[in-house]
Amino acid sequence: MLRLFKIIFVFSRYRLDSLIPEERLPWFLVLLLRLNPMRLLPVGKKSRGERLRLALEELGPIFIKFGQMLSTRRDLLPDDVADELKKLQDQVPPFASSVAVKEIETSLGQSVNELFRTFEREPMASASMAQVHAAEMNTGEQVVVKVIRPGIRRILKKDIKLLYTLAYSLNYWVPEARRLHPVAIVKDYESTLFDELDLQKEAANTSQLRRNFEGSPALYVPQVYWELTRKNVMVQERIYGIPVAEVDALIANGTDMKKLAERGVEVFFTQVFRDNFFHADMHPGNIFISDKTPHDPQYIGIDCGIVGSLSEEDQHYLARNLLAFFRQDYYEVARLHIESGWVGEGTRVNEFATAIRAVCEPIFEKPLKEISFGQVLLGLFQTARRFNMEVQPQLVLLQKTLLNIEGLGRQLYPDLDLWSTAKPYLENWMKERMGPKGVWKNIRTQFPDWMEQAPELPNMIYGALDQVRKTEERQLRQEALLQELVHSSKARSRKKSSSLGWLLLISGVFVASDGLPWLQQLSVDAQVLMLLGVFFLVRR
Repeated sequence: MLRLFKIIFVFSRYRLDSLIPEERLPWFLVLLLRLNPMRLLPVGKKSRGERLRLALEELGPIFIKFGQMLSTRRDLLPDDVADELKKLQDQVPPFASSVAVKEIETSLGQSVNELFRTFEREPMASASMAQVHAAEMNTGEQVVVKVIRPGIRRILKKDIKLLYTLAYSLNYWVPEARRLHPVAIVKDYESTLFDELDLQKEAANTSQLRRNFEGSPALYVPQVYWELTRKNVMVQERIYGIPVAEVDALIANGTDMKKLAERGVEVFFTQVFRDNFFHADMHPGNIFISDKTPHDPQYIGIDCGIVGSLSEEDQHYLARNLLAFFRQDYYEVARLHIESGWVGEGTRVNEFATAIRAVCEPIFEKPLKEISFGQVLLGLFQTARRFNMEVQPQLVLLQKTLLNIEGLGRQLYPDLDLWSTAKPYLENWMKERMGPKGVWKNIRTQFPDWMEQAPELPNMIYGALDQVRKTEERQLRQEALLQELVHSSKARSRKKSSSLGWLLLISGVFVASDGLPWLQQLSVDAQVLMLLGVFFLVRR
């Protein structure tokens, strides 16, 4: 509760209420804003963008990350606000260098003077979770030393607890919000944030991404020095390049901006589909461009604390959905959503396809600068609400990364045709996955498992055959028992018929032979009784 009061206080202190367009709010929120006593405070000389940035910095990592994501969406923000939020990418106020040095020495067990030939106590960059210092190894390699912010875990726990409270409240008070799975989203976000606090995990992610793009002209990932990496400290190769957000510097260096933008799309789809391991924190502060080959531009990726992957099913459905979108096959999009379980089974495909067509049709055959994915997503969410479509928590990281990629593409080359760039890649990926090469690859992948199980194959076959034999014997016993029951039933029936037949026959004889004088007038009946008796005897 104290954290909530602090958030309200900070928002009021920096007069962020002045940034909210009241005409778009419901009446009760407008009333609350107007009754806020902090509204009487003057706005001051600071610009609106600076006030927003300072408020997010004061509130901590979760809010800073939100500002980082917003900074990539210049299509959604005024330029002055976007310029200020851009500072959140690597210009967050640093913590004391003495604290950083103490953390390094405690984690690595030696003084910085013993560990490095030189160590710059002034940080190179400072972000929401950590800050970075330049250093030189005793062997001469230039490196950077990343150190986690002290006390950050405690702040994160408070903010996550607040987010859980908000998520549970939405579930309880807003039934429509349940399809968005707010609690599951917060849980995934919590896991992602706390993974980012473990620099050994980040180092492992960095090494994996480096292996995936070893020798690639499209992406370079720096080397990790594992002997100097711990949970709170990581040492890796120092890279040199132009920050991707400095478009003027890239142009001045002669960078092929069209090829750079297209390579960005290629790198993203390669990570998602070929490797199923993608960098999920691709804001401009984590991306540089090599200045060595401007006509054949190469990305440099750092800060791999947040990565994502998909299940094979989600990966497959996502690729088929994107291809269907690119081909404007809205019926296929609707069918895939239903088949994958993202939309209820009772949904009518034709109706859902018509609704999707109304939202997506206007965006095709347009350059990226004329397409607002924010508006498209908003339209899709409104459409999804009608069909009870549920947000898939496992896709949230991917959606966030897509937003970052779009913002980056707008900055680099606004005329980029995302569809014509991505479509051939996805078509080739599907062809490789579903064609003969994909089948052969699956066979090669699974062959070692088959060979491992081969010695057990005779036992498995014998067990299966033994199970079949036992099943057949059980069925035979059941059939024999059934036949015995039927036979017994028929025997009892024949016995009863025989007894009845003799009884009728004897009765007939008695009648016919005057054994019963008072029944002589029933001679016709006696004949009938005798015939019935013969019939039952013959039937036996």
